[in-house]
Amino acid sequence: MAISVFDLFKIGIGPSSSHTVGPMRAAATFAQHLREAGLLAQVTRVEVRLYGSLSATGVGHATDRACLLGLMGQWPDRIDPHSIEPRIEQLLQEQCLILDGTHPIPFDYARDMRLLDENLAYHPNAMSLEAQGEAGSLLTETYYSVGGGFIVEQREIDAPARAEGEVTLPYEFSSGAELLALCKTHGLSVSQLMMANERAWRSDEDIRAGLLAIWAAMRECVENGLRNEGILPGGLKVKRRAARLHRSLQELGKPNVIGSTLSAMEWVNLFALAVNEENAAGGRMVTAPTNGAAGIIPAVLHYYMKFNPTVCDDDVVTFLLAAAAVGILCKKNASISGAEVGCQGEVGSACSMAAAGLAEVLGATPPQLENAAEIALEHNLGLTCDPVGGLVQVPCIERNAIAAVKAINAVQMALRGDGEHFISLDRVIRTMRDTGADMHANYKETSRGGLAVAFVEC
Repeated sequence: MAISVFDLFKIGIGPSSSHTVGPMRAAATFAQHLREAGLLAQVTRVEVRLYGSLSATGVGHATDRACLLGLMGQWPDRIDPHSIEPRIEQLLQEQCLILDGTHPIPFDYARDMRLLDENLAYHPNAMSLEAQGEAGSLLTETYYSVGGGFIVEQREIDAPARAEGEVTLPYEFSSGAELLALCKTHGLSVSQLMMANERAWRSDEDIRAGLLAIWAAMRECVENGLRNEGILPGGLKVKRRAARLHRSLQELGKPNVIGSTLSAMEWVNLFALAVNEENAAGGRMVTAPTNGAAGIIPAVLHYYMKFNPTVCDDDVVTFLLAAAAVGILCKKNASISGAEVGCQGEVGSACSMAAAGLAEVLGATPPQLENAAEIALEHNLGLTCDPVGGLVQVPCIERNAIAAVKAINAVQMALRGDGEHFISLDRVIRTMRDTGADMHANYKETSRGGLAVAFVEC
């Protein structure tokens, strides 16, 4: 399947792409199917069944709320985050769900929202929706939220679409080696090759406008994170830090006494914290390529835009295109889902993507870019996904800041070399896949092991 840059960067809401954005899209799609099939008016009840990781951490990740909002006809890229709480409160109080925004049906949360302690075979993030009428079941569909807001319907697995419907790319690649070979053969940079591929879907003007809209949403998320204060929702009583840190950095009269490096690092930390605090609060943000790792790419791009005096919008386009190339490799050959391979698939992939984007705008050759991406991903291998309380807060928020700095360091190391290195990006991605397969389910977004359990025991 051809993957676009706009598949990897999607405007949505927090706190999770796989547990919030994906389930909302699945539920909204289900409501749409009911409408298109002419069944909407016959529905008297809808039952939601969550499996695997969606069940284990669904409440903490707002999966249940996302499903309800999707059934009401809401989509993650369009909904006003400030409207969510009132909508949910009204539904729970009145026990009435407005299906597809038009058809009211009774909804008993305790009866109709089922969190099941079982897994479906295709993916740990699974959910089934059943619409019932007076005479029995009208429609049942199963969806898998496979990371980054991507959803796969069971019907697509059972009867794959015909190949002729696929977009044909001028420079198709499925490995880092193929990507480097194409760049060398055609004399293209990674971002130039990606731009040529994106033209299979849309015009240059639309590509540029779309990527700048993604950047605008990233900037807005950072600005909101720098402004908002207080306690994050969920019960852990985690305090927001970004606003206070921002004031502290603004009050500095001169760079850090050790030099500008540590001062710049604090700004990188700040940008990442701001994004992930907004994500944890359910705010508007961009999957990059997931919500749990959404602060890394914006932090590194903000770092470049803030500390480079000659930046322009072209740099944003170049950065995001190059970053997406590595994201495509991670998604095709491993996973960007924490429930599937642990946090190495989320934070590791985002760190590698950020390194690729920064390397590109700093003038790296394709081999140097591949080296930077490899270094960044290699040093996130084995990273577990063990959110305390099922919330995307601890250790997730700080983890983004650490990975953003790591991405910058990976680029610095790669630019000091000529692109030759011992282990290829392809091998590291395969290792991430294999490590994820070997990883115990307790460490893959179930909150049944690691730091999640350690916190409870304390």
